[in-house]
Amino acid sequence: MRVHAAVYARGLRRHSTYRAALVAGALTNSVFGAINAMVLLAVFAARPEINGYDATDAVTQVFVGQALIAVTMIVNTAPSLDLAERVRGGDVATDLLRPVPLLGWWMAEDLGRATFTFLFRGVPTFCVGLLLFDVVVPDGAVQSVAVLLSVVLAAVIGFALRYLCSLSGFWLMDTRGLWMASGLVAPVAAGMLLPLALFPTALADVLRWLPWASMVQIPAEILLGKDSLPGASAFGGLALQSGWAVALLSLAAWLTGRATRRVVIQGG
Repeated sequence: MRVHAAVYARGLRRHSTYRAALVAGALTNSVFGAINAMVLLAVFAARPEINGYDATDAVTQVFVGQALIAVTMIVNTAPSLDLAERVRGGDVATDLLRPVPLLGWWMAEDLGRATFTFLFRGVPTFCVGLLLFDVVVPDGAVQSVAVLLSVVLAAVIGFALRYLCSLSGFWLMDTRGLWMASGLVAPVAAGMLLPLALFPTALADVLRWLPWASMVQIPAEILLGKDSLPGASAFGGLALQSGWAVALLSLAAWLTGRATRRVVIQGG
């Protein structure tokens, strides 16, 4: 555990050095959030309620998505985990020599990055939404804890999906096509570009059960207190996220074992 804690702290320190990029990212998220919010306000001006969502709900979800966009790294169409390049270049051979499981090492490092990004990019972006629009905030300590747990689970799920994309390099050699496909599909399926409530009901119900929704749609609905959550409660939403986190990490651990038994290093 001391090693994983040190790697987590390393992730925090590493990303704290890119301060200009941090400010630029928060500004970009705030601007895109404001543009998206104004578009949705125009939509809801014509139709005040859509499948249980009103204008305030939609704008809140916009800024939840913008606050989590860098935490989950959901829109990247290029490898967003260093492991992908290390597999492609063969440097992963060095990683495998460490007396620490590959999955645990990279998850600790990425969660350090996600923690720093949430605190210093995600929270300021959400605060901009509070200043400019009517945005919902947690109502009491219990809901605040539920929202924070949901954010942690969203970060874990985001890492697990990106780790699986990186790990596919052991078989595909070049994973850029898979990253591009994931970066195009994930924001739509997660409810980041549009709340899933604006989709046809049958499609939205299916998408809510997929892992991508657990990175944006489910955290937003926990914050909003929606009865469209599994079990019509925040506990049901957290249970769904926990299930996906366990399933994806279990799959990642199994595939890691398979991959390390057939390491192929390009050019070496």
